[in-house]
Amino acid sequence: MEARIPKIYTYADYLQLPQDARVELIDGVIYDMSPAPSRTHQKIVVELTTVINNYLKASKKFCEIYTAPFDVVLIEEGQDEKQATNVVQPDISIICDKRKLTDKGCVGVPEMIIEVVSESNFSHDYIRKLNLYTQFRVKEYWIVNPKNQTILVYRLKDNEDYLPPEAYTFNDKVKVGIFEDLIIDFAQIKEVL
Repeated sequence: MEARIPKIYTYADYLQLPQDARVELIDGVIYDMSPAPSRTHQKIVVELTTVINNYLKASKKFCEIYTAPFDVVLIEEGQDEKQATNVVQPDISIICDKRKLTDKGCVGVPEMIIEVVSESNFSHDYIRKLNLYTQFRVKEYWIVNPKNQTILVYRLKDNEDYLPPEAYTFNDKVKVGIFEDLIIDFAQIKEVL
């Protein structure tokens, strides 16, 4: 009996899925993203998005912020986007190169990604996505954990590897590294949860 080689899915396959499918594609494997996130998860996403978006508007930064569901297609150098094997829907994406934006989402690497951990998908953000974002050199990656109220911040050093993660709690103020003067006070976010 011959061993079956698993199918490697691409962005072209992903586009054929039903519109309401909540999935991500990582290294050609489809991952189901259901069930829907908790209310606390969504509240944190709204609060972080509001703070960052207000900063972007006030500072007139040439960046845009998007929340899931928003497709981010990560392509290898020289790869046609339809052949890409990585399509994720980060909780929050910040894109500062508008050439990467399409009607369907972002094709290329966002400057910053924030994932808020869901209990049903714990290892997805801490391991699978961390490895993926390291591979594609996302400049800054935050993992926000509502259950233990912690934030891990990964920052790219010299466009090569992440520095050791910085650990914070929901009592701390955390500087956004891709901007020179944005600090997020997690104590204020904690108050509204």
